[in-house]
Amino acid sequence: MTLTLKLTDKETVLGRVALFTFEDANGDTLPAYSAGAHVDFDLGETGTRSYSLINFSLPAANAPSTYQIAVQCEEDGDGGSRAMHALEPGVILNTSRPKNDFALHEDDAPAILIAGGIGVTPIISFATDLTSRAAKFQFHYATRSQGHCTFEETLETRFKEALTLWFDDINQIDLTQIIANAPDDAHIYCCGPKGMIEAVREIAETNGYDKSHIHFELFASPAGHDGDTPFEVEINDGRVFTIPSDNSIVDVLEEAGVDIMYDCQRGDCGICQCDVISGEPDHRDVVLSESERAAGDVIQICVSRAKSARLVLDI
Repeated sequence: MTLTLKLTDKETVLGRVALFTFEDANGDTLPAYSAGAHVDFDLGETGTRSYSLINFSLPAANAPSTYQIAVQCEEDGDGGSRAMHALEPGVILNTSRPKNDFALHEDDAPAILIAGGIGVTPIISFATDLTSRAAKFQFHYATRSQGHCTFEETLETRFKEALTLWFDDINQIDLTQIIANAPDDAHIYCCGPKGMIEAVREIAETNGYDKSHIHFELFASPAGHDGDTPFEVEINDGRVFTIPSDNSIVDVLEEAGVDIMYDCQRGDCGICQCDVISGEPDHRDVVLSESERAAGDVIQICVSRAKSARLVLDI
């Protein structure tokens, strides 16, 4: 954690969604960030939670005086969103500098932006950036109903004909048609629930899009599965670790002092990927294609587990 931020404003924008505004607690200039960046917040006993920075105007990212995030309170979640919603203006938090595992392409290729629920936050920043470039893009935002559409009026005002709103109870989003009708050189971005991301990836791959043009980010940490059981992980120095049913490989190895690389802890950035020497992974990420999962020779150790009693990993 390298920043100290002060919460200056908290505004309810829709039902369970609040917009949080932070400034540097010491009055310093905040680091610039690019569209898709997130900040890790230290929430004390609740742990660290990551939230995407949201901006509606490019100068907010290039020379920021404040950071803004939107958080949907999940009463049955893991506690992070409840901890955020309990904060009041004036509180001081330690955070990371902005990090970006979900970056926007830099060339002139068109973009298809697809958001589900509160996953709209980084997608708004993408649309802001692309608008400033006068780049071609489509912005598709799907929610359960119009009453769940966060920032609806602002989005319609700023992104006009580039924006299409989809409501499950009226006109459910047609991912197949959206992707089938997209330009061949388009970059496809999706942030939302795991089911939406997996559908977008599968449809895009079926339509011939290269993996390098398919980008995604989960807006929530994946939950554990009923029936999860402990398993063993062996690493290169011969040490063997037991992974409990309620801990990840990353959690156990880091606690033991093993030097590992990771970031999102949701299974969507790919940074923690490592080779599988033997054993059968239980893949729970959204990074790997179906063929890569079937091959079983790599694993995202922040979320995936094992179907075999032991995994031998190249770490």
